[in-house]
Amino acid sequence: MKVAVISDIHANFQAFETVIKDLKEQGCEKVFCLGDIAMAGPQPRLLINEVRKHSDWVVIQGNTDKLIAEYSNELYENVKNTFPVMANALKDDCQIIEEDEKQYLKSLPEKQSLIVEGVKVLLVHGSPRRNNEDILPDMPIEKIEEIISGTKEDLILCGHTHVPCGYQTSTKQTVVNVGSVGRPMTQDGKACYAIIEFENGTFTVEHRTLDYDRETAAQLVGKRGFDGCDILSEMILHPKERHA
Repeated sequence: MKVAVISDIHANFQAFETVIKDLKEQGCEKVFCLGDIAMAGPQPRLLINEVRKHSDWVVIQGNTDKLIAEYSNELYENVKNTFPVMANALKDDCQIIEEDEKQYLKSLPEKQSLIVEGVKVLLVHGSPRRNNEDILPDMPIEKIEEIISGTKEDLILCGHTHVPCGYQTSTKQTVVNVGSVGRPMTQDGKACYAIIEFENGTFTVEHRTLDYDRETAAQLVGKRGFDGCDILSEMILHPKERHA
């Protein structure tokens, strides 16, 4: 069975559409979505509703989904202290997104454990410990083992950092960061997701990167009008650093 694992769409329909087309062409039978569906991108409402259409998907909540679902003036000020651009995007998103869409994001589980073809799989956004904990390339394996301590699953799938990577631990667990569909923080800026092929208790992992219409996505977010939308537009065209 082929399963597509997507994460960190960040309201980027152009990237999302490209990835969905590709995963269908690759013969994926299931889709797991690791969250961060809507915040700080071109078309937040559209993406929430695109994901909601797929009732057969397994979808969990990302850290920015939680921010939207639990938005308050106090939360806005807290985010602003560290990430002012993201705080402005969050505030603007929450003025656009309707209540039922916020409730959908609120209803999503923070993690999900399941069995696929005999393989125990854990879906998280950041890490098993926190939805905003980074699992990045080139971390010491001891740190990865500390982060996943207490988990029993064979395969742990995560996102959040917008940078794909993978680890094999001494406990024979595999940790895979699937990268970002809508705001990749890689040098080439291509939309990224993973395909996991399960068979008889084993699995293989493939990261796929795809060109998409970045110019349109950048123009759309650049027209949002909140302070810093031009920075997010530039990040789509020329990724430099992650803001959330």
